[in-house]
Formats: sequence, C-alpha cells, structure tokens
Amino acid sequence: MRIAAKYLVFAGIASGCNLALQYGVFSMYGGMYALYFAMAAGTGAGLVIKFVLDKFFIFYDTSRKPSEVSFTFVLYSLTGIGTTVLFWCIEIGFDAAFRTPGAKYAGAAVGLSLGYWIKYHLDKRMVFTRNGGGNGAASATGDALRGL
Repeated sequence: MRIAAKYLVFAGIASGCNLALQYGVFSMYGGMYALYFAMAAGTGAGLVIKFVLDKFFIFYDTSRKPSEVSFTFVLYSLTGIGTTVLFWCIEIGFDAAFRTPGAKYAGAAVGLSLGYWIKYHLDKRMVFTRNGGGNGAASATGDALRGL
C-alpha cells in the first residue's frame, strides 16, 4: 500500500477514535464546557493511536529504547500543538456558526483533515528524520534539543 493511502487510512482511524470518544463524552456529560472536555479527550486518544501507527507503519521508526521512544513522542506531540489549535478552532467555529448537533463533528472532520496533512509534513521534516525520514528517533531537531 502506498504511503499516502496508509496515512489516509491511519488518519481516518485516529479521527474516528477521536470523534467516537467525543461522542461518548457528550453522551455522559452535556453541561458547561462539554465541548472542551470532549475535544481534549478525543485529541488525547487520537494522539496516542496516530503516534503508534505513524511510528511503525509510516515512518518505520526502529527506535525501541524507552528514552528514544519517549523523546520521539514528545517531539511528535510538540509538532501537533499548532495543528491541534487549528483543528479545535475549526471545530469551535463550526459549532458557533451553525449551532446544530452535527456542526461540531463536521468542523472536527474538516479540522482534523487539514491538521493531519500539515502534521505529516512537520513530522517528516522534524520528528522522523534519521536515515531519510523514517528510521530511528528524531535526528536533526532531536539532536539539537538534546544538547540544551
């Protein structure tokens, strides 16, 4: 399977888990700040699932030492901050603009799609860069940060 197709499938899996967890949070709690609690829970679940899939099946990262994997996860998480803010803003924007039950999910789908496209390029250049963008823990960025 080509890398773009795999990445699309994996983004779909992580997005589905994100949205399912958001739906679950909404079904248990509908009070103040429910949207924000749901977004945080869904984002956390999607982050872990997508990291594992990207590490092993997109970038073929071979690092196994806990310190290397942890460091790579931290870098991976840091590259996701901007894309997460983008995704959240789009989801909140759809919810505010349309005020329908499905609007927040439509906004989430649009935001996640755009965010994952950007994140792939960030991860390829900044996180999984050793040996041509796919083997070993983060190199150039990671090596620079390790020296701090």
